[in-house]
Amino acid sequence: MRAYSTAMSIRMACFILVFFVPGWWKLVFGLGAVVLPYVAVVLANAGSRGAVQPRMPGVASQLALEQPRPE
Repeated sequence: MRAYSTAMSIRMACFILVFFVPGWWKLVFGLGAVVLPYVAVVLANAGSRGAVQPRMPGVASQLALEQPRPE
């Protein structure tokens, strides 16, 4: 989430700078404003830390099951 927010903040800065910089810098910042959303999404998806193994719906793990108590 932090990497995505950082990339989108840089994108916003690039978008604003397009209107204030002269010459070929407009192209550089314009490309940054166009390309950074794709890069941000790819980084956010690659960096997500999900479950290591897929879980089957409706199947409880052994730890989740209540163990019988000895009497």
